[in-house]
Amino acid sequence: MDRLTLTVDGLTSAQAAVAKTNHVPRRSSRSLSAIIRANVLTLFNLVIGVLWALILIFGEWQDGAFGLIIVANTLIGIVQELRAKRTLDKLAVINEVPVRVRRDGREQEIEPRQVVLGDLILLVPGERLLVDGEVVRSDGLEVDESLLTGEADPVHKKAGDQVLSGSFAVAGSGAFVATKVGTDAYAVKLAEEASKFHLAHSELRAGVANFIKYITWLVIPVGALLIHSQVSNSVDFRTAITGAVAGIVTMIPEGLVLMTSIAFAVGVVRLGRRKCLVQELPAIEGLARVDVLCLDKTGTLTAGGMDLDEVLPLRDDQPIDAALAALSHLDQQPNATAQAIRAHCPAVCDGWTARESVPFSSARKWSGADFGERGVWLLGAPDVLLDGGEGYDRAAELATTGARVLALCRADRLPAATGGTTSTTATGHAADGGRVALQAVALVTLKQRIRPDACETLRYFAEQGVTVKVISGDNPEAVSAIATGLGIPGGDRAIDARTLPDDEEKLGELLDAHTVFGRVSPQQKRTFVTALQARGHTVAMTGDGVNDVLALKDADLGIAMGAGSPATKAVAQVVLLDDKFATLPHLVGEGRRVLANIERVSNLFLTKTFYAIVLSLAVGVAGVMFPFAPRHSTLTNALTIGIPVLFLALAPTLERPKPGFVRRVLRFAVPAGVLCAVAVLVSFWAAHSGTSTLIQDQTSAVITLFLTTWWVLVLIARPLNWWRVVLVASMAVAFGIGLTLPFVRAFFALEPGDIGNDLTAVGVSLVAAAAISIAVKVAGTLRT
Repeated sequence: MDRLTLTVDGLTSAQAAVAKTNHVPRRSSRSLSAIIRANVLTLFNLVIGVLWALILIFGEWQDGAFGLIIVANTLIGIVQELRAKRTLDKLAVINEVPVRVRRDGREQEIEPRQVVLGDLILLVPGERLLVDGEVVRSDGLEVDESLLTGEADPVHKKAGDQVLSGSFAVAGSGAFVATKVGTDAYAVKLAEEASKFHLAHSELRAGVANFIKYITWLVIPVGALLIHSQVSNSVDFRTAITGAVAGIVTMIPEGLVLMTSIAFAVGVVRLGRRKCLVQELPAIEGLARVDVLCLDKTGTLTAGGMDLDEVLPLRDDQPIDAALAALSHLDQQPNATAQAIRAHCPAVCDGWTARESVPFSSARKWSGADFGERGVWLLGAPDVLLDGGEGYDRAAELATTGARVLALCRADRLPAATGGTTSTTATGHAADGGRVALQAVALVTLKQRIRPDACETLRYFAEQGVTVKVISGDNPEAVSAIATGLGIPGGDRAIDARTLPDDEEKLGELLDAHTVFGRVSPQQKRTFVTALQARGHTVAMTGDGVNDVLALKDADLGIAMGAGSPATKAVAQVVLLDDKFATLPHLVGEGRRVLANIERVSNLFLTKTFYAIVLSLAVGVAGVMFPFAPRHSTLTNALTIGIPVLFLALAPTLERPKPGFVRRVLRFAVPAGVLCAVAVLVSFWAAHSGTSTLIQDQTSAVITLFLTTWWVLVLIARPLNWWRVVLVASMAVAFGIGLTLPFVRAFFALEPGDIGNDLTAVGVSLVAAAAISIAVKVAGTLRT
């Protein structure tokens, strides 16, 4: 690359206009063509399409009404996913953090996709590197490459060093020239497959996929047996094909995958309206399963920004204000602490020019500089910089009030900052290996702003059985004071994380027993998540700073605040764009709605599948006619499954999710399906043994099929509130009207009127309904 692009002025507008851009497909959604292909080219559409063609060739067109399922499934699936795509794409744009570059000799903010090869990109702590490059300026720049290499210690970068996309700045500042952009960048290549649209691991989706896989294997042999039986034992080939198709179509849970996708898509749209970006669709399921929520105090329980409260001198002969002003103006992009001090000390005094400086990092918990004749000054956590004495004790006392306390110290030399984790107590070491002598000069207290919605949100989680753990890098006493004020159980018993054991099992026991932890390092936050997961917990982690990135990445669900650093938002599965902590309960509610309602829907679809399999096996082995035609199946499925699931799958609910989704659904669907099939066979064979016509016999079977599956709908819809009562009652009324209207009876080939057959069908249905209720209750799956 032309070395002229490495000038401090960056590219010119003309050079940028012709350079390669940083175009990377968003991971939040797939393309329009991919959505259409995914919804059109499905196994279900292929099978239903072939069966539909057979009916059109050999049967009556009325029996081909089930073919509309292809059109309905495809259109509904495409429309819902397009809605979700538009929502995700809009929120993804909002979530994109502008990149600071130098062009035409001045600093500019541009969109990530407008970065081009050769751009001079500026860095401050918290910013994520979107492209690869070469460092041209470093002011104590430290880069965390743990997401790429797994190494937790920050890496010092100097001019000429290479930096990789996917890493992020944690301390200092600097600039680098983009040498690889777009799909050429290291992180994009590394995550090429993972960055494509995909759904993260989901017990719900995995369970549905397993249902489909096993049912597919069952449909093939059972369908072949049914076809052979109907063709071999029917004098009418058209009737044989019609009966076989009726059995096979009913076996296929054609709407199950569709309704699962719709539930996720609608959840994304609903959360999008609350400015919540779900970067991976099943993340809304994840928080519904979470039983431990780890909160970083700063930026989550407290609002962004701080106010300087007091400066308390420990010595009267030192230039305290001048030192604070100089230290707070070291960084071009100051953090919240530096901003609060700048407001108190807005101007740097003459002669306070730093010869050498160490930027603040969450690992060190201090910053410092050598101001030559003005001395070496450090500003940071008292329990890190001080080693006992009056200043240490007074700082501890102040921390118990909930204030954030900093110690201003003078030193004989600047401590080392290798790896960002150097010992910095009074017995710490300088870069040349000698000991550092520190003298406490003043204490600085800062007031943190508690989020107004924190109390109510925490109360919600307590009511829902979600344990909250407050994990902070601040002083344990300060964290404890805030936690106690918010009413967090166990908030008065904070633990200093520096005293915790390294053993994961012992650490897990302490994490289970306590709620508030202070002085937690970034690496420890990650260890906390792992230890809790090892004890069987499903862990969510919230955060906004670079010190939260590792824990967010390893948690079962990472939740970033919208005002947080770009690095945290990049690794999180959910981003609260408007920074509202109160959005979390809505996220929980949406996840629980999806899980509970898809379980209801699965019960309905799989009950249908199992009664169809049992009917097909019985008919195939016995060599008799199938008890109803495809049009009959279309009618009953529409009234007991198709229409109801559109309401049940999207209904509000606060049911807590439980493990064992597949087992519970099978315990319901298998006995319910078997009993429905037995009832239909009894009604059909009882009617068939008399003098009634075939249509009357099939009508008797259809009445039994509707009444038994309608009762299954009633059980699944529980608890019955007013709208659920209206829903199930309207389905019964619709079926009754269909039996009385001549044109409906003609279309669906129904002929009620044989009193004996009809009463037998009703009686068998009542017995079957009672048996189904007993069976599912014994299986322990009846909803209360």
